[in-house]
Amino acid sequence: MALSWDAWLTLAVVGMVFVALVRRIGPPDAVILGGGVMLALAGVIKPEDAFSGFVNPGVLTVAALFVVAAAMRETGALDGITARLLGSARTDRGAMLRMAAPVTCMSAFLNNTPIVAMLLPVLSDWCRKNHISPSRLLIPLSYMAILGGTCTYIGTSTNLVVNGMMIEAARTSPELAEPLKALGLFELSAVGVPFAVVGVLYLLFAGRRLLPDRKDLLEQLGESRREYFVDMRIEPGCRLAGQNVAQAGLRHLPGLFLVEIVRDDHAIAPVGPNEIMKEDDVLTFTGVVSTIVDLERIPGLVPVADAGYETRPPERRSTTLCEAVISGSSPVAGKSIRAADFRAAYNAAVIAVHRGGERLRGRVGDIVLRHGDTLLLQAGSHFARAHRNNPDFYLVSAVEEARPVRHDKTILSLGLLAGLVVLLTTQAVPTVVAAYLVAGLMVATRCISSAVARQSVDWRTLITLGAAFGLGKALDKSGCAAALAGTLVQHAGGWGPYAVLAITYIVTSILTEIMTNRAAVVLMFPIALAIAAALGVNPRTFVMATTFAAAATFVTPLGYQTNLMVYGPGGYRYTDFVRVGLPLELALTALAVFLIPLAWPF
Repeated sequence: MALSWDAWLTLAVVGMVFVALVRRIGPPDAVILGGGVMLALAGVIKPEDAFSGFVNPGVLTVAALFVVAAAMRETGALDGITARLLGSARTDRGAMLRMAAPVTCMSAFLNNTPIVAMLLPVLSDWCRKNHISPSRLLIPLSYMAILGGTCTYIGTSTNLVVNGMMIEAARTSPELAEPLKALGLFELSAVGVPFAVVGVLYLLFAGRRLLPDRKDLLEQLGESRREYFVDMRIEPGCRLAGQNVAQAGLRHLPGLFLVEIVRDDHAIAPVGPNEIMKEDDVLTFTGVVSTIVDLERIPGLVPVADAGYETRPPERRSTTLCEAVISGSSPVAGKSIRAADFRAAYNAAVIAVHRGGERLRGRVGDIVLRHGDTLLLQAGSHFARAHRNNPDFYLVSAVEEARPVRHDKTILSLGLLAGLVVLLTTQAVPTVVAAYLVAGLMVATRCISSAVARQSVDWRTLITLGAAFGLGKALDKSGCAAALAGTLVQHAGGWGPYAVLAITYIVTSILTEIMTNRAAVVLMFPIALAIAAALGVNPRTFVMATTFAAAATFVTPLGYQTNLMVYGPGGYRYTDFVRVGLPLELALTALAVFLIPLAWPF
């Protein structure tokens, strides 16, 4: 099939968007929105097509569910579950077994990001007390949350967006009204529940053997260890000035290593026990949070992570330490701590940085941040509460934090959530109406304040979703999707619909791993419809293939946000996800190709 000029232009723009997303040239929301605007300017699509995603019911429902999930967090409705989650478990397998059902069930009805955020400190504390490495449990936590999200159509934003696209396609094409009717709440369970069962069994047996076990860190500390890189300056009057390293006791703190001393722009390394320290020396350490807290208690020894810190030392009594993971959409990624001006942007100082198993070098302020880095922040006592929904990073835990919880609203919030499930199950009202009704009741009954509700909405996710619809429209209207589908069917159609379905699933999975699940599914949706049309089969079958492929991604930490959240705290390396996730993804691919045609026949 010869491509028209519009199709070639669309292919070029989508290609540029793809490259920009893979190379992370800019934030995904800006990149995708820019691609849609370019195609609208070129006349490939109308302006209303470019921005139609922002009024799509699926995207609007995602916004409401952000508020519902935040309300559950504000009322502590899930805290009791997480507190009793591990019970009497004493082994990593026992912990995995006990958390499997609660995590997957909660993720089926709530956004999995806050669930993972709540459970990270719970699991980390349990690991410390039981001398088990967090690397044994945090990848399973992320994977179980992902698997739970495939069980219902409100389990992930990906499912909701697909449902919105199906409704839109059925509205504009009468012949698709029946095959692309709206999803039922538990319609995806026919494949999602087997996904969850197979995934959990894999993690309990084969996957457990592939998980890393960083015992060396635990043996040094007697606790779970994340080794941070931190600079400390000896201020005038500090007792360390004039002492040697051994006298100061800096060689006997657990989990601490003095990397070098910088004096007058000259680095002294390695540092011997008899090295005399002087005022204005900058000591570079690698150590864990508890050790860094010990260092901060030494009067006159202060962190120098960012510009101006030493001239404006915060009052210790009004500050707390927080650990946060750089998110996939954070604007500080790719910048040094100093260049990002972290203090001005977030009113917090970066004290230290942890990056997997890598030992960082150079000045802390000069470290170029990456997605998945864990930061140790010193900030005001309300920092964690104010920024817990900030999409720039995921708060993992507050080292010293006590935040108020609306416990008197716990039962009410659980009742409202149950009401939402009933409304969605019975289809008494449209999904988007039900979601906003319950979100509004959460605010009206003070389960969550209106200010926190607004903050809980991840606007970057919504912009990414809404903007991606424009690219999907362009692929469809330009004929590009039909041409790509025709090429695939021409070369693989002779192998039968099962082979083409498998290829569609695999291509979506690959795009998801290197882009984002939301962008991948929106780009693949029109192609899936075109493939089904070329084969003359049920389009719902191929739409479901793209849905499950985009919602279940395990091979890289960048493919899904919960993978990124556990990347730093678990001390993982990129290869850990490949080793544990690839067999699971291959098994689920085979299972999907077998089950999807049974649930939604060709």
